[in-house]
Amino acid sequence: MKILRLRIAVIFGCYLAFLGLVLSGCTYRYRVGSLQPLREKQGPGMRVLDDGTVLYVYERLEIGLRPIPDEELNRRFPGQSHRGKESTNPFTYGNWVPRGEQLTPQRFTVFCLSVKNYIYPKMLVNPYKMTITSQNNRIYSPLNVAQLKEYYLPYVTGYAGNPYAKYKERTDILERTLYPPKEFIFSGQERSGYVVFPPLDEDVRQITVRIEDIALRFDSWGRPVETLDLEYHFQRDVDRIRYPLLVTRKPGVR
Repeated sequence: MKILRLRIAVIFGCYLAFLGLVLSGCTYRYRVGSLQPLREKQGPGMRVLDDGTVLYVYERLEIGLRPIPDEELNRRFPGQSHRGKESTNPFTYGNWVPRGEQLTPQRFTVFCLSVKNYIYPKMLVNPYKMTITSQNNRIYSPLNVAQLKEYYLPYVTGYAGNPYAKYKERTDILERTLYPPKEFIFSGQERSGYVVFPPLDEDVRQITVRIEDIALRFDSWGRPVETLDLEYHFQRDVDRIRYPLLVTRKPGVR
């Protein structure tokens, strides 16, 4: 009998403790800032521009990488970014804020890759040979067009009507703005486009973006005989903010 009373008392005490947390407690979330160049870690030949671009310069060759914050992506596609839950910006959640939250979550990590070639007869930069490595050894790979289209397919309930129109609006933007992986850049040409990665984890503060096998010269069979690897270093602020315990649901993916 005493054991039963003790169990009841323990259960009741746990219930009261939980109720007290619900009524007056709080939890913590992380608010992450935009990626910025880590100036002191950039390698030889690298320059940091005022707009946040890290630029590799060799004679008349330039290869730049710039992280694009969600706010800029929303400004780039205003018609697709200010409809709340109906926003169709393929890179962000637009101005949608989940119920019970204070901030819009980040959908992807986006960079603008730009190349100016005024030295080689032709060259090739493949964005899918890019990787992100964080300071705590997390590794992220870029998402190609097929993967991004597959990401949005669950939102299509039929190949007609408004859901399909939204899907087409998103995929048309992707096809128009992503950096092309197989297009040569001939002498005197310039090219730029977006490279999309999954969102970084909340514990990531510093990253290294590596671009491998940049083809600079080719043999008579079109095989690369001179290649280049580059590294770009970025950092961001991560702050811990307090939230009421009653609104700790994670936002669903739309």
